[in-house]
Amino acid sequence: GTARHDREMAINAKKSLPTITNPLERLRLHCLARGSAGIKGLGRAFRIIDDNNSRTLDFNEFLRGLRNYAVMINKEEAQELFRIFDKDGSGTIDFDEFLATLRPPMSNARKEIVMQAFQKLDKTGDGVITIEDLRRMFNAKYHPKYQNGDWTEDQVFRAFLDSFDSPYDKDGKVTKEEFMNYYAGVSASIDTDVYFIIMMKNAWKI
Repeated sequence: GTARHDREMAINAKKSLPTITNPLERLRLHCLARGSAGIKGLGRAFRIIDDNNSRTLDFNEFLRGLRNYAVMINKEEAQELFRIFDKDGSGTIDFDEFLATLRPPMSNARKEIVMQAFQKLDKTGDGVITIEDLRRMFNAKYHPKYQNGDWTEDQVFRAFLDSFDSPYDKDGKVTKEEFMNYYAGVSASIDTDVYFIIMMKNAWKI
């Protein structure tokens, strides 16, 4: 089930870290070592630092966000990372773009099924779904932790919602980007497209 996949992914990410030199890959592994919500969590850490809602970060904000999220990274490595993302050399990076680059690559088949689920939920077509939409549509009974008796339906549901609505940013809304980031994390822990697609179809009745 996905909980086991999540644990295995976190363990594998931690194991791989010492051997990886590519700074982008290292940051991705730091996030995945926290499970499927790791990348989204880093996004939240950056959002908190972005006081003026510019959705961009300068180097000091970038470094502060990484450290607040307890990513063990030295300043040189952070500078190298920042340069990778600051494509136009403006001294700032767009953090939506940053998170999209950081997401583990997903096959087109997986992206399509995630988008199908999002579009099913986004009744108005405005690119945002509400926590209420999720509440109405999500079927917790297909979650492995419900199926093996660890969690009640309510606990599954709470954990799922918490992954979208952080304590700092309870706006009750989920953007396409957040939805994709969440499932990119889940996807990284699932080997086959077929299994991923079946899980999505069951959870969202697609």
